[in-house]
Amino acid sequence: MHLILFGSPGAGKGTQAKILSAKLGIPHISTGDILRNAVNEKTPLGIKAQKIMSSGNLVSDDIMIGIIKDTLVGPECRKGFILDGFPRTLTQARAFDEMLNELNLMDKILLISLRTNEEEIIVRLTNRRACSNCQEIFIYNDIKELEVCPNCGAVKSFYLRNDDKEEVIRNRFRIFETVTLPILEHYEKMGKVISIDGFQAIEKVTEDILNNLKGKSGKNITISA
Repeated sequence: MHLILFGSPGAGKGTQAKILSAKLGIPHISTGDILRNAVNEKTPLGIKAQKIMSSGNLVSDDIMIGIIKDTLVGPECRKGFILDGFPRTLTQARAFDEMLNELNLMDKILLISLRTNEEEIIVRLTNRRACSNCQEIFIYNDIKELEVCPNCGAVKSFYLRNDDKEEVIRNRFRIFETVTLPILEHYEKMGKVISIDGFQAIEKVTEDILNNLKGKSGKNITISA
């Protein structure tokens, strides 16, 4: 399977990517991770990216596409991949399409869209607390009467992260709606979108994704327990 996970902030893309990676036996590719790996391994594109980031600038689309291409042609992606965090703009999507055509993968790619509601997401995210010691995330109602982190034992370490503050979340939604959401229509026109209710229980979201993948592919899919 060759998949793009798509959704608004807080839709659960990272969570589903990890679960699907384990069940389908294909790598979860986070663009942030592969960028860091390229820099650490000092690949030619990684060296270029490091120089740009060191000056405080954003890595250009052409460098990101090159780094992603280097990853997708690697042996670990031979059976497929789950791409999380890319493309983020319509320009990136079109460049990504060109790359997929070069790799003869355009006919195999599917985008899984996790549908959510902004107000529900805000309630979900503002109800989270992180441990300042181990960075584990908890639901506030589960730990509001605790003084000790159940994960690492730190005392009075819970706090509300900036990313989980309402004003920050609403701003991220505005950016998503104006910059990223057009990607969905782009792939819908190609008939490559699987739309899933992302506000169900995690297990049900996974189940719906796998059932839809079976129907879309028209063939058996090997799923690990």
